[in-house]
Amino acid sequence: MKSIWRASVRDELRARLARLTPESNARWGRMTAPQMVAHLADSARMALGDLPVAPTRRPIRYPPLKQLIVYLLPFPKGVPTAPELIGRIPGEFSHEVHTAGALLERIASPPDGPRPEHPAFGRLSEQAWGVLVYRHYDHHLRQFSV
Repeated sequence: MKSIWRASVRDELRARLARLTPESNARWGRMTAPQMVAHLADSARMALGDLPVAPTRRPIRYPPLKQLIVYLLPFPKGVPTAPELIGRIPGEFSHEVHTAGALLERIASPPDGPRPEHPAFGRLSEQAWGVLVYRHYDHHLRQFSV
């Protein structure tokens, strides 16, 4: 299973990000390519604890559903996300792309303390964080055919 804990996987994600253009078309959903890259960067900031996101209390927060979604089931298309992760107006595209890639390196560095709780999944192991971040980036890069 791919995880951002491997440098080669982070390199792959950054290479795929680099293939995006501001004009890249989505295969589903309403986000533009710039909005999607800003969303990835903001979700990485959330994973680092730099962007607070209000928790939700849904069944996906608890095993075994949490593990099924993090590790196994395909991410559904068009599912609403936290408003904090889609509200920002994207900045200059190449800067957003660079930032979304650079934040992967920050997440992969050992944290100074405990990682924050995921707003939807609650407490996650390091392994789960690595897989979930990879799968989230992969989901949205597939959305834009890269």
